[in-house]
Formats: sequence, structure tokens, C-alpha cells
Amino acid sequence: MAAPRHDQTDDQRDPSALGELLGIAAGAFDTTDPVNLARNYLRATRRVAVRPRRAVPAALRFGAGLGLVATNLATRVVGVELPGVIEPDPGDRRFADPTWRDNLLFHGLLQTYLLAAQLIVEVAEAARLDAPEGPKAEFAAHLLADSIAPTNALLTNPAALKRAFETGGTSVLRGLANFVRDVARNDGWPRQVDTSPFRLGRTIAATRGKVVFRNELIEVLQYTPQTDEVHELPLLVCPPWINRYYIADLAPGKSLIEWAVRHGHTTFAISYRNPDASMAELTFDDYLRLGPLTAIDVAREISGTDTVNTLSICLGGTMNTMVLGYLDAVGDHLVNSSTYLVSATDYQGAGALATVFADPSTVDALARKMDRNGFLDGREMARTFDLIKANDLVFRYLIDGWLMGEQPPQFDMLAWNADSTNMPGKAHAQFLRKLYTENALATDRFEAMGETLHVSDIKTDSYIVAGADDHIVPWPVAYRTTQLFKGPVRFVMTSGGHIAGIVCPPSPKARLWTNDDLPPDPQAWRANATEHHESWWTDWAAWIGSRSGELREPPPTGSATYPVLGEAPGSYVRS
Repeated sequence: MAAPRHDQTDDQRDPSALGELLGIAAGAFDTTDPVNLARNYLRATRRVAVRPRRAVPAALRFGAGLGLVATNLATRVVGVELPGVIEPDPGDRRFADPTWRDNLLFHGLLQTYLLAAQLIVEVAEAARLDAPEGPKAEFAAHLLADSIAPTNALLTNPAALKRAFETGGTSVLRGLANFVRDVARNDGWPRQVDTSPFRLGRTIAATRGKVVFRNELIEVLQYTPQTDEVHELPLLVCPPWINRYYIADLAPGKSLIEWAVRHGHTTFAISYRNPDASMAELTFDDYLRLGPLTAIDVAREISGTDTVNTLSICLGGTMNTMVLGYLDAVGDHLVNSSTYLVSATDYQGAGALATVFADPSTVDALARKMDRNGFLDGREMARTFDLIKANDLVFRYLIDGWLMGEQPPQFDMLAWNADSTNMPGKAHAQFLRKLYTENALATDRFEAMGETLHVSDIKTDSYIVAGADDHIVPWPVAYRTTQLFKGPVRFVMTSGGHIAGIVCPPSPKARLWTNDDLPPDPQAWRANATEHHESWWTDWAAWIGSRSGELREPPPTGSATYPVLGEAPGSYVRS
């Protein structure tokens, strides 16, 4: 519930020493915290400090909880074990070590921490700040609560203490070495992955193919056929412009591109150049024109077809929707069907990424930063994504690397995730404002290359894949696309998150949920969905196969218009 506006005026006039102190502290974060997480949390605590009645229930719960913890510990001393006052989430792996339950001191520490974490979050909620300050304050509260967890310190992490004892202190020395290296080489963030075993074109991005086109923005890769006959219509893979394309060609056996080629599809892929200062003036119109629209023409010319099928990933799916809207506006039918992987079209309330990191003031701050440099360092966006699931993507690696003294894992998906790219300055700022701030695409108000794009008129067959555990494009956000298009839509939900939802080769662990009905409410869809013990790759192979034309001999690699320029994965992926 939003706080009344007059409360904000009262807060601003409050002359108390505590209010002044917190106000000064909040101002210190203006330049060091461009998203204003700390500043908004301090604003929440300031509001609660001057209106303490709002936090009374939280304070009472905290005080009563501490009293019960003391009673609980006292009974344990005399051999009577009562249930815990508060329990961690069953899925929270931080507290899996039995010492948290069996040892009196650690059990008391855990209970006290959980109560404190609950209080931190409830204080932010009690402030009832208006958007966008409220979601930022609450996000900051969760992040603060996670950061002060006892598992993040050596002396209060029983698993790390056991490891130190078992290794005679060697794990502590290794952890210190990891910490020093991460401070020196990784901006003080714990490393998630050891990338040393992975080689582009050999162990990752290894499907055989050629570069058949290059301009100032993209390379187009054409993959070598692996079947005697191929479907008539080619498949064009459209990745996000802010990531490396090879999430679709991760490794042999885990490559969606390899899967498509082996199922008889003449497959092309866009590989974007990593933006630098020389690309500062490229607009989003330039990205559409020089990117997917050009790639569609390349694939059509080489294959000798009028239309192509597209498979797009994350923001690449948003761009694909723009392409379809533009082609409809100018009367060109160049795309026969479109597949969308973990993509959004309607950005209204699209998870923490939208509510916390893409509000108007944050977008303005990022735009100013990109104006100065011509681009935004890709590491900043990667760390933004990590903070959305900080326990899994930040603190887990802090514990493993700095406290346990372990080396980061050698894992191809994490290696791709660490291979970050920069954000193009002007183009990315335009995208953020139009999509996240204005939600212009979903409301038929997005303009591209002089045309207003009407998503509601798109009749192209669509296959939409959402990840059940996706924290970047939550599955209900991906589902909303089903309500926007006119054409036939198949929506499926796969197990896994934003990356594992894409890299999902058939395996006994794969899960898929389907429901041919597409009600407006995504929860209604899920309630009636059928679970299958299979990968969406298998389901999609049948869907795309029926929309790819007759079988024929493979077309040549390249053409007179678009000659072969080199071997895949090309040069832009290495930039």
C-alpha cells in the first residue's frame, strides 16, 4: 500500500537529529550507487524512524522472537529440544550443514540472524514508499539481509571451519589467495567460473560453419549441413545484442544450433560486435536495420527462399517482435514463424530488473554514463543480473572461493555468462526508455524507422518458451506475449532458469509443461498444464519441422552476393 503523499512532505520537514543524520547518510550514495539502492533503504529507515508506529508490529515480532530464542536455547542446555522459533527456507543451501541445528551456539546464531533479516525486510516494507523508491528499498533490504548472513564470514560458517580444521588451515590460505586475486583482477567480486578450459571454436561455439556476411554491427554465420536433405526454409538464430550468440551453440551435445542442423535445418546465426566508443552514435533503428533485417535478407538470398523461420533469445526476442511489427507496417512478409526463448514483449512490472534497475531515474543515470563513454561496460549489466539472485550468484561463490578455499568450477554455461559484452550507448538508452519506462512495444506505440509498430496485428506463428525459475524474464512475463499476438501461439514452460531454460538437451531430468489453452491469467494456464518428462527441444523440433517446408538438397554455403569470409565462430565473438 502506497504511503499518503502528505507523509512525504512531513518527512521532508522533519527536524529531528535522527532524520537529519539519515538524510545526510542517504545523500552520500548519490554518486557511488547509481541505482540508489542504499539511498532508498536509508530513506525507508528514516521514514520509519520519524513514524515509528509503522514498524511497531515488526519490532514486537523481533523482540518476542529473541525472547523465544533465549528460552529455546535454555531448554536445550537441560536436554529438552524445542522446535526452532524461525526456520530458514527449505531450499536455502546456506544452512544445510547439520551444525546449524545440532550446535547450541550456531543454532542460536542462526535463529537470531533469521529474525534480524526478517526485521530488516519488514522495516523497508513498513515505510510504504511509493514506486520506484519502494521496490528499490525492499530489494536493498533483501540484499542487506543476505549480505550479513553468518555464512559469509569464516568464524561463523561451520562448514568453512570444518574445512579449515580438516586441511590444517590450507583452505584458509587458499581462500585468502582467491580473495586477493579477485580484488586485483575481478573488481572485488568472487569469481563464478574457471574459463581456462574453454576455447571458442573448439570446446564452445564449435558447430562447423562459415562467416558469410559482415557489416559494422554483425556477422552472419551459416552452419555446415549434417544431413543429406534439409528443409526448404532456413532458420535464423537471433541472440540478444548484449550477449554472445553462442548460448545457442554452447558445446557439443548442448548446442541448440547443432540440434537444429542435425534435424535438417539450414541454420544461420547473428553474431553481434562488442560495442565500443566508435559505435556510440548508433541508434536502435540502426540495430534493427543492420542487425536482424539484414540477416534475414542474407539467409533468404543464400537459401533461395522468400521467407525464413527465426529463433530469438531474450532481448533478441523483443527485437524480433519489432522486426515483425515493422515488416507488417511496410507490407513485407519475410518471416514464416518465430520462436521466442525466455523473452518479453510486455515489460510492465517485468520483475526486479524492471522495477529496481530500469526505473526512469536509473535509466537517466545509465544514459548519462553511456553518453560519456559511448557504451556501458558489460560487467555492470552482468553484475546487475547476479544481484537479482545474490545468494546463488554472488554469496555462494564468496563462500566457496574465499572461505572454503575452492577453485571456481569449470562449467560452460557459467563461462558463457562470464563472457560479457558492452551495452551500445545511444541504442541501449533508447531501448530502456521505450521498453522498460514506457512499455511502448506492448501498447502499439513503439516507432521504428518511421513506422509505428502494432504488435497486436502480428499474425506469424509463434512458439514461446519460458523458464520456470527464470529470474530475469519471469515466466508470467513471458506468458503475457501470448495475449498480444493475433497469430497461432504455442506456449511451453521448461524447467530451469534463464540460461538452463535455453540449454535443455533431452535428458531424464528435463521437464516440460504444456497447455493448448491460453487464458489471460498465467496462473490459470499453469494450473491446467500437463507435465512431460521431456525437453522442449523435442517438442519444438516437431513444431518447427511442420513449418519449414519440404525436404531438398542443402543450399550452397554462401553465394556470389554473400561469399564466405572465414570460419565460424568468426571474429566479432572474440572482440
